[in-house]
Amino acid sequence: MESAEQITVLTLFMQADPVVKGVMLVLAVASVWSWAIAVEKWLQFGDLESQARKFEREFWSGRSMDDVDDRAGDKPRDALSRIYATASREFREARRGGIVGEAGQQLLDRVDRLMQAQISREVSRAARNLGFLATVAASAPFIGLFGTVWGIMNAFTNIAAQQQTNLAVVAPGIAEALFATALGLVAAIPAVIFYNKFSGDLDRFGDRLETFSDEVAARISRRLSERG
Repeated sequence: MESAEQITVLTLFMQADPVVKGVMLVLAVASVWSWAIAVEKWLQFGDLESQARKFEREFWSGRSMDDVDDRAGDKPRDALSRIYATASREFREARRGGIVGEAGQQLLDRVDRLMQAQISREVSRAARNLGFLATVAASAPFIGLFGTVWGIMNAFTNIAAQQQTNLAVVAPGIAEALFATALGLVAAIPAVIFYNKFSGDLDRFGDRLETFSDEVAARISRRLSERG
């Protein structure tokens, strides 16, 4: 009973085989890093949502494109502003050169391609570090399992070396092996939840950008029709 009472998380780590100890360290670092990314992503997507709503209110407030362009500024800081600025710059350049005949349709095609390229950049920016969550979610259980197998091998080696099968000999090795498995799950389960949550947020954000780009293209097309 005294030996069992001495088995704590700290003693499991300190007395573990170097390989198992390395596995524990890797999983602990992966878990902490996953939580740090989750907090950063939570704040990031909240900020993206807030900025998108703010710019959409400006866009649908009845102001002209020039007024909205002035509000966006020369260096737009949010995704929708950057997409709008991309289309607006192209429209202004075409307007200076004159838009006649097929030039209107060519302008719309260029604007669409430019906005799609900007959308890709915005989605890539928002998706940064999600790959790490996916990697931890997929690999952490197997890393923990490796530590488990190695720890059990050590436990059997100790049994063979001491030629004893009592609990005092077997328990520490088995405990550190199972602890490695537990750490693998502790790292993997939140990473899976975070990855699925933020992947859904990313998909909705991408859909929002696509919808907004269609609205910008429709407004430019309306302006071209009015000029015609």
